[in-house]
Amino acid sequence: MTYNPRPASSAILERNGRFLLVLRSNPPSADMYAFPGGRAEDGETPADAALREFKEETGISARNPRLFETYDLRSHAADGTLTSHFLLSVFLVDADEDAVAEAADDAAAIGWYTVEEVRALPVPASVLECVERLAAENA
Repeated sequence: MTYNPRPASSAILERNGRFLLVLRSNPPSADMYAFPGGRAEDGETPADAALREFKEETGISARNPRLFETYDLRSHAADGTLTSHFLLSVFLVDADEDAVAEAADDAAAIGWYTVEEVRALPVPASVLECVERLAAENA
């Protein structure tokens, strides 16, 4: 059986060395901190999906999406069966400095975290990799 990955997008907003993360309340990545994002809707470009999901989960209207990384994310059951498969496009975005983030949609909580704080949080490997890369580039 051929299984096509589902398109998904997330968005990275960084302010003064802190990254905006949401605590997921739904799978995949339930009970983990991640960049705001989610599944693309039919006919939606990855960039549009990132901006829509960001707005839905944070209340902030982001702009100027720039592709940063893509990930082929697969989850498997204990018996090895593929349970989910996403092609995740991660974008860097801009937003107004005074925009206030509020947890909405499937975000249980929201906050701004430094690289050191992100390292101590339960986060997907892709989130940690992005944060580490951006911190190194900005050092």
